[in-house]
Amino acid sequence: MSQQARVDIVTGVLGRNHRTVEFPKNNGKQELMSEVFGKNVFGTREMSDRLPKPVFKTFSSQLKGGQTLDKVTADAIAHAAKVWALERGATHFTHWFQPLNDSTAEKHDSFLTLKTTFSNGLPDVTALETFSGSELLQSEPDASSFPSGGMRTTFEARGYTVWDTKSPMFLQEGPHGTMVLYIPSVFISYNGEALDEKSVLLRSSSVISKVALEILHLIEPIEDDVPRTKEIFTTLGTEQEYFLIDRALYALRPDLKTCGRTLIGGLPARHQQLEDHYFGKIPTRVLAAMSEIELELAKLGVPIKTRHNEVAPCQFEAAPIFEEAMLAVDHNLLTMDIMHRVAHKYKLKCLFHEKPFKGVNGSGKHCNWSLSTDRGDNLLSPTSTPETNYRFLLFLVACLKGVYDHGDLLRAGVASASNDHRLGAQEAPPGIISAFLGSELNEVLNAIEEGRPVNKVLAGTETTHMRVTGTTLDLKVATLPKLNRDMTDRNRTSPFAFTGNKFEFRAVGSKQSPSFPVTILNSAIASALMEIRDDLKKQKGDKAVASDEDMLVVIRKYITLTKNIRYEGDNYSDEWVQEAAKRGLPNIVKSPEAFQRLLTPKNKEMFMRLGVFTEPELESRYHILSEKYTKEIHIEAQTLVGMLIEHVLPAAFSYRRELSESAAFMKQISAESAPEMKWLSQLAPICTGLQDAAESLESVLAEAQHIEESFAAADHACTKVSPVIEKARLLTDQLEKLCADKYWPLPKYHELFSTL
Repeated sequence: MSQQARVDIVTGVLGRNHRTVEFPKNNGKQELMSEVFGKNVFGTREMSDRLPKPVFKTFSSQLKGGQTLDKVTADAIAHAAKVWALERGATHFTHWFQPLNDSTAEKHDSFLTLKTTFSNGLPDVTALETFSGSELLQSEPDASSFPSGGMRTTFEARGYTVWDTKSPMFLQEGPHGTMVLYIPSVFISYNGEALDEKSVLLRSSSVISKVALEILHLIEPIEDDVPRTKEIFTTLGTEQEYFLIDRALYALRPDLKTCGRTLIGGLPARHQQLEDHYFGKIPTRVLAAMSEIELELAKLGVPIKTRHNEVAPCQFEAAPIFEEAMLAVDHNLLTMDIMHRVAHKYKLKCLFHEKPFKGVNGSGKHCNWSLSTDRGDNLLSPTSTPETNYRFLLFLVACLKGVYDHGDLLRAGVASASNDHRLGAQEAPPGIISAFLGSELNEVLNAIEEGRPVNKVLAGTETTHMRVTGTTLDLKVATLPKLNRDMTDRNRTSPFAFTGNKFEFRAVGSKQSPSFPVTILNSAIASALMEIRDDLKKQKGDKAVASDEDMLVVIRKYITLTKNIRYEGDNYSDEWVQEAAKRGLPNIVKSPEAFQRLLTPKNKEMFMRLGVFTEPELESRYHILSEKYTKEIHIEAQTLVGMLIEHVLPAAFSYRRELSESAAFMKQISAESAPEMKWLSQLAPICTGLQDAAESLESVLAEAQHIEESFAAADHACTKVSPVIEKARLLTDQLEKLCADKYWPLPKYHELFSTL
């Protein structure tokens, strides 16, 4: 690898042919996205058209929990799905599931089957396409080859994938224009333990739905002309941040290829400090890729709403329309997959690592969470009178109570070696979990707690006894309309911020599946809702429904209990760290400590009481997360050693030789050699330091081979290996500035940032 390779790639981008895609047309006119939307999804509308009415009715009842799926119904659905898929060019089907590695898995099986009949005693083999109900309902991957945290061993290999009937089947493009039928599934072991992310998410969604429904039935009177709420849905919108860089330059960076982030590299003179990339003009190649990504996702029924430049150079974001949480998680994982595959077609590499480039903003996956009824009511919508909207207030204080009681769990849910580089780095929430409500909602809660009328603060003046609502702003320009202002401001430093009718869990990492963090959030709030339900029952007594006063008593209690979790200021500040300590809120800086919080008696009791995790399943998550953390840091250390020995030090030595020869020549002709000698004197200690760092990394990695216990290994990686990686980086970044460009073999930040 040489500097010339970098130059060739950077200049080659200018002459590269751009990919063009023909968008779907109907009678010569481009189809609307609404017409394309869901065309590759075997959803309820398609099933309704293709299934006999009794079969579809039985399936609909099963979706609502009314009955289990029988063989006759499964066979009918499988046949209809097969016909639909074959009509569109499908050759294979696969159970698509989410093992415990923040990714998805699939094993393709052909529809092709051989049928043998006998005529006059001779076999007659016929090839045909078949797909049975049993093939639809379950499959059998190897359960010992996925992370299991000790629940499975090599000789305990049997596991099952089972169709998640609430997530529709869909088609994805295979090779040469063919299609593959995807069957969203859960993944369990032979003994029934959850070996995936989806099973526990479904459990948590079920338990929060059940207890939320019980609360609604305690506070809502039965009316003859109004249908009663029968189901509550957890809703989710996942804003996905990501980086795009030229794939050819990516191929020259061993750290990006192996670790997903740059282990070395100094900032260029210009990066994000002018604040001109955020919401700026989207580069042409990137916009073309985005358009194709959105087209492919529309076919899969994934509702991408927003696209834009993010703060850092080469950083972008896509945000969907909110959906039921289970489906939103499926769609987020599909989004990441489609982004990755389409980017390759444009000679781009999509990076989901939380911090691929030191010194510029990293990426998150902001999870916008709420609760909705089967009548379409958002339970976290404050309406124009939140101070008397007791239903809203009950669910609001339940969210606060869940976060207050189990903030350490929420921190554990977003912990990873990669997210540690982002959390608290002046671009993402720190390791302290708090909640932001905004000044007006805070005033509502304070007024209720203190038993006084609500004060409304408007434009710096205080007016008493006024209802809290959103306001308008006069922009002082006659041609501009008045601006409707939301009830709350946005606090981007808060890890759990109320944003109008939902909470935004901002601490989730960009490359992780949202399933585990949302499972924890669902569970924590479900536990709080159970406490509120029990208090409401006691307060209600023999009355048919709880009165306003009954609800106020309960609301006031939980406002008082959760005051410490509410914070309206700058979560990045040192003052907040000190204040949080006074409030008794945990500040969990590194992941190994966060993982341990999964197994505290309080948190274990909560999960098992709710039935979200069994004890073995929870312990397995702890071991999987700890081991993954350790392995990722060890991989980074090994990669960095290779880069130092194979690329960085040889470049330095070559440059030193040139300087030495130049200094010797200067002396030979009696010329001044001080500049060369000064440069050499600066290079020498850096080279020595890098050699020592490489040896230190090899030494601490050798130590790690003898550590077996999960926490000890993760703690060693955190406290012994990571500091040496960082030390080597500091030295290498100094060397990059000193070394002549013609000797530097690795693409530099300014090249990675400027070739879109």
